[in-house]
Amino acid sequence: MQKSIKLIVLFILTFCFSANAQDSLKAKNLLDQVSLKVRSYNNIVLDFKYTVVNADQNLHQESKGNVALKGDQYVLNIMGITRIYDGSKVYNIVPEDEEISISTFDDQKTDELTPAKMFTFFNVGYKYTWDITQNIKGRKIQYIKLKPLDKNNTTKEVLIGIDLQTKHIYNLLKIDKDGTKTTFTINSFKTNQPLSKNHFTFTEGKYPNYYINRLD
Repeated sequence: MQKSIKLIVLFILTFCFSANAQDSLKAKNLLDQVSLKVRSYNNIVLDFKYTVVNADQNLHQESKGNVALKGDQYVLNIMGITRIYDGSKVYNIVPEDEEISISTFDDQKTDELTPAKMFTFFNVGYKYTWDITQNIKGRKIQYIKLKPLDKNNTTKEVLIGIDLQTKHIYNLLKIDKDGTKTTFTINSFKTNQPLSKNHFTFTEGKYPNYYINRLD
């Protein structure tokens, strides 16, 4: 009798392990399709909504913005600030203060989720789980749950919503261990736009009266 019970338990554990492995593989496969689709475009232009909430800290911030991406380069506009990354340096332009800060960006020394990383950050360092499917405004959105493998990571989990028809990211929800919830929702996703060749280039002459702070 005990031997039969052990066999049943072993079968259940084996089945669960196999199901979880298939579940993880299915999730990773969908994320790979997202990355592959993004790399096929010459450029991407997004309009988005950005929300940060933490009830314990009485924090609720909401803003809208837009970003143009080409490879690692981007031009981000949010909360009245323009940020340009030309592949080497970051330029933060603040019209309200007429100030510009310039610094070198080292991708290896920061965990910052930049616009360019949004479509690739999940490729390494996470455990994947196939999550719920939702119908949002006639679009079938499949969620993938990511949990950091590094226990020291301040992120508890990330949910990525993917449009199953286009293989584009619809939204992203990041939940930190301190309870902070950051939501990024893409309202408009355009590709291969007619951007000028200097779109991702900072031109100092456009800001004659600005104070320029060179940080390195």
